[in-house]
Amino acid sequence: MQVLVVGGTGTLGRQIARSALDAGHQVRCMVRTPRKAAFLQEWGCELTRGDLLEPDSLDYALEGMDAVIDASTSRPNDPRSIYETDWDGKLNLLRACERAEVKRFVFLSLLGAHQHRDVPLMDIKACTEKLLESSDFDYTILQGAAFMQGVISQFAIPVLESQTVWVSGSPTAIAYMNTQDMARFAVAALERDETVRGTYPVVGPKAWNTGELVQLCERCSGKTARVFRVQPVLMNLMQGVASFFEPAVNVAERLAFAEVTGSGQTLDAPMQNSYAAFGLEASETTDMEGYIGEYYDTILKRLREMEADLDKDAKKKLPF
Repeated sequence: MQVLVVGGTGTLGRQIARSALDAGHQVRCMVRTPRKAAFLQEWGCELTRGDLLEPDSLDYALEGMDAVIDASTSRPNDPRSIYETDWDGKLNLLRACERAEVKRFVFLSLLGAHQHRDVPLMDIKACTEKLLESSDFDYTILQGAAFMQGVISQFAIPVLESQTVWVSGSPTAIAYMNTQDMARFAVAALERDETVRGTYPVVGPKAWNTGELVQLCERCSGKTARVFRVQPVLMNLMQGVASFFEPAVNVAERLAFAEVTGSGQTLDAPMQNSYAAFGLEASETTDMEGYIGEYYDTILKRLREMEADLDKDAKKKLPF
């Protein structure tokens, strides 16, 4: 199957591209800057330059495609509003799919989007879901919560380096999932007719709050964390200041997402139906303990090796 992956350079998109290649599909990735996506070409993907806000580039990217997997989202450093980059971009993409007569569409959404319409990113995901449901596309919607990869930068590294861990004052338990596991669901959807015109939660085995994650990182690293809790009133103040300046509109819209992660409402869902529909096994899904444990084992091993190499260099400088 000829598959176009949109957002292939992202944390999830690159895993989808690799998983699709491993499954035997011919993969084309639409990227803004092909030079920065050379690694995708090295894996075996075809690259095409495109931008969701440039309709002509979408027509070229979709030529000859059988299916689209959309894992794209606006970047944190994008100065434009998320409504322009994400919503207008989604409309352009779906219209281009109609022109190219591409019916199969896999969309990566967010769990609980319809319950948080006041948050711009969630609002766009919810609107896109409704648009697909009212369309003639053979869509599959995957509703994720958060990626385990984000736990590394937010918790694992600060704990290891004795830096302050910043957490919400009203922590929400989140069922994080490894991007490799979510990619398996996205690619499996292409071959599973029972997932057509269906919406499925795709979350990890267990919901973790910030306190549990900090304790896990402390246990695996042998370090003691310094935790600073950011109260919701401070986040609201930062959002208000950012939204006052036009270049910071995108920052303000992303700060609004703190309302979701700090709401105290658990981001989790039953996964039995999802595993059954996609023909996957729950036992093959990465759990947080294994993910964090493997990360620290790898990092600490490298640190010990670096320390040993430094000791060797120091010995060489001795006069005897």
